[in-house]
Amino acid sequence: MVVKGSAAKRYRQSEKRRIKNKSVRSEVRTSAKHVLDAISTQDRATADTAFRAYAALIDSAARKGVYHQNTAARKKSRMAHKVNGITS
Repeated sequence: MVVKGSAAKRYRQSEKRRIKNKSVRSEVRTSAKHVLDAISTQDRATADTAFRAYAALIDSAARKGVYHQNTAARKKSRMAHKVNGITS
């Protein structure tokens, strides 16, 4: 347990951020699963729609500071590559 006042405040703030960031990351991962499900069924239209939603969520997470900009770009790029690999 934290004793000093300023350390206690930092602890409270970091706990709030941790919980908020966890929620945002969970939402991004769920969205990624939707894209991967569409890819596994070779459904291009559904995959494109799911990818757009995924990209919007990950961009939002990057703006909030949950992900670094380069990390967000890398994740989007890798997912786009998978979506573009659908051959139907």
